[in-house]
Amino acid sequence: MSAFNICRFVGAPMVTTWALLFAPVPAASADPPDPTVSDGACPDVEVVFARGTGEPPGVGGIGEDFIDALRSKIGEKSMGVYGVDYPATTDFPTAMAGIYDAGTHVEQTAANCPQSKLVLGGFSQGAAVMGFVTAAAIPDGAPLDAPRPMPPEVADHVAAVTLFGMPSVAFMHSIGAPPIVIGPLYAEKTIQLCAPGDPVCSSGGNWAAHNGYADDGMVEQAAVFAAGRLG
Repeated sequence: MSAFNICRFVGAPMVTTWALLFAPVPAASADPPDPTVSDGACPDVEVVFARGTGEPPGVGGIGEDFIDALRSKIGEKSMGVYGVDYPATTDFPTAMAGIYDAGTHVEQTAANCPQSKLVLGGFSQGAAVMGFVTAAAIPDGAPLDAPRPMPPEVADHVAAVTLFGMPSVAFMHSIGAPPIVIGPLYAEKTIQLCAPGDPVCSSGGNWAAHNGYADDGMVEQAAVFAAGRLG
């Protein structure tokens, strides 16, 4: 694997660690088209969310909860929802597909629906995917086919970025992967939520905390943040 892979693992113990890292939370099935947005119309708000490992196609459980919470806070604004199209499996190098897909969708939406405000988000492996999407540079040692950073002007269309349980620098280092660095154009628009004791995003050892974001108030916190950024 290359130095850029998001989810490198080494040996059986690390396989177990990654299985715990990306253990799925209960999730809804793939998202149906949002009824508030007619076919071909540009929504006022577009949520682009990357699910965690093992969840079915769509936005995943945390994504569903976040979208529901955000929808309740934006009044009469129409909302579109896009679940990042990537395997989200324990074959972690395939997460690269998520970076491509999310970045492409964001760029296309910014070009085709310039008045739409984008809210990006992700949980666990999905948070890593979305974190790399917002990066300003390609990490050292990246393969030639690594996704390039989005054009700077795309950031003008992104209102908020919400990341749940994003792997920490220490965690990424422990598995031989580069740290996730949010680009400066997105830093002030980003909220990173890490549950107390979550060993993925902190030095804690409570694996259950990694799957508790829907119940600990952090989904609501993220929705309030994003709604405030939407105006």
